[in-house]
Amino acid sequence: MLTVDFSRFPLAPGDRVLDLGCGAGRHAFECYRRGAQVVALDQNGEEIREVAKWFAAMKEAGEAPEGATATAMEGDALNLPFPDESFDVVIISEVMEHIPDDKGVLAEMVRVLRPGGRIAVTVPRYGPEKVCWALSDAYHEVEGGHIRIYKADELIGKMRQAGLKPYGSHHAHALHSPYWWLKCAFGVDNDKALPVKAYHQLLVWDIMGTPGISTVTRLAERALNPLVGKSFVAYATKPHLPVSAAK
Repeated sequence: MLTVDFSRFPLAPGDRVLDLGCGAGRHAFECYRRGAQVVALDQNGEEIREVAKWFAAMKEAGEAPEGATATAMEGDALNLPFPDESFDVVIISEVMEHIPDDKGVLAEMVRVLRPGGRIAVTVPRYGPEKVCWALSDAYHEVEGGHIRIYKADELIGKMRQAGLKPYGSHHAHALHSPYWWLKCAFGVDNDKALPVKAYHQLLVWDIMGTPGISTVTRLAERALNPLVGKSFVAYATKPHLPVSAAK
């Protein structure tokens, strides 16, 4: 389940991509399939080991084209182990809401992105996220949990302040908002509640592309994304320095 829309965020074979805070690796895997040279970085060593296993399995299965590369590594988003201008593309999905120094993370991403490069940032959307916080303290008051809720203009403003030039945005995963509202209402760790189980099954059918069901769910999600999309996605470029500034 991808949050970044690659029709709005073009990726070319050979692009150097950093998936920052990659988690289970969903965006890194898609970039690898598209022929990129991918680095998936996360502070969670267990998840990184799993991502590395999947990269190896994808290579073995021939899922990535010739020339594509993939590396999984542990690292600190506030102290990236890469030289300046190392990447053509940076993706950070559902990560910034966890990090106290979000401006520091943006500064590091801009540092390692080449001029003219592209960045995609996704965070939980303000409205649906406020509902989750109102329904359940346990949803966010956990170690490593969400520490802030972004308004769209706030995130865009911080991206501009970091030196980026935003060029587009959208919302995603509308069908997931009601699921998390149910989880928060019945208990975040209570997966046995009937409404939660039933709705989860619907999401599984959608993700698996179940004939007859996924067509309806995907049409519904497309219509509902502007209203209750769970994620806000913003795209930006790193401008080239003016000639006078580069001297």
